[in-house]
Amino acid sequence: MRAVVQRVLSASVTVDGVVVGEIHEPGLLVYLGITHGDGLDEVEWMARKIWDVRILRDEQSASDLSAPILVVSQFTLYGDARKGRRPTWQAALPGPVSEPAYEAFCLELETLGATVARGVFGADMQVASINDGPVTLLLER
Repeated sequence: MRAVVQRVLSASVTVDGVVVGEIHEPGLLVYLGITHGDGLDEVEWMARKIWDVRILRDEQSASDLSAPILVVSQFTLYGDARKGRRPTWQAALPGPVSEPAYEAFCLELETLGATVARGVFGADMQVASINDGPVTLLLER
């Protein structure tokens, strides 16, 4: 499981001209990629790590501030473009299998106490954000 975590002042996801998820205050924007073999252990570890990592202002975490988190599914985090000009997506878990893991991840964050906004799994999304810092972290388990 991979996550790109960005500290943001605000962020939103739009699908077909409609805003489907947004946060209006400082928090985190998470792009989440799922690969073969990812299960409940990875979901729980990643949710806890993101909730507790101290990348917000004054070395605080989302859990310290009850900061909101916008989660966007991102299979392209497992793209491999080392050879040729066209990336391969073989390491990304197929949608029908990865969607339940994405949902479990969002639910785990909510169980931890997070306010979670979501994109639409598998949709063509436009993501807008105002990065803070900028601070971007790559997490992998």
